[in-house]
Amino acid sequence: MSSNTFQFTAEHLSPIPDASDMRFGIVVSEWNNDITGALLQDAIKTLTQHGAKETNIKVMSVPGSFELVFGAAQLIKSGLVDAVIAIGTVVRGDTPHFDYICEGVTQGLAQLNTSCNVPVIYGVLTVNTQQQAIDRTNGVVGYKGEEFAITAIKMVDFAWQLQK
Repeated sequence: MSSNTFQFTAEHLSPIPDASDMRFGIVVSEWNNDITGALLQDAIKTLTQHGAKETNIKVMSVPGSFELVFGAAQLIKSGLVDAVIAIGTVVRGDTPHFDYICEGVTQGLAQLNTSCNVPVIYGVLTVNTQQQAIDRTNGVVGYKGEEFAITAIKMVDFAWQLQK
């Protein structure tokens, strides 16, 4: 479904579980920091609004979106997190670099999701223009940082339900 016609709102959600006992790792790209910084702040705000303790949110920076895969893998290996949110923004340019980065990050994070017991949330905006990225952080086309956080909470709960 195109994000131009769909916005992730409370009416689309099942209840959001209490996150007070959950531990989150957030790996965030420094590239396009004006966007990734806003996504990060919204994610942290949403996690804490749903009970997560700030001491249970570990934020680590990596240089670019391609490095999110390594960062997420290391957070998982640390054993200190119940979910990882990988936050990045890739804006299309004039070369195929965009395609290579997007494919590599997508495949890498998907591989972590299938090979690890910790959910990895795909928080990478892949957009054609800087304005499209801005629109995904300021409410014009949603608050993606909030969406990433809610997804992380729900996926931890999903994993925990299977352990009962």
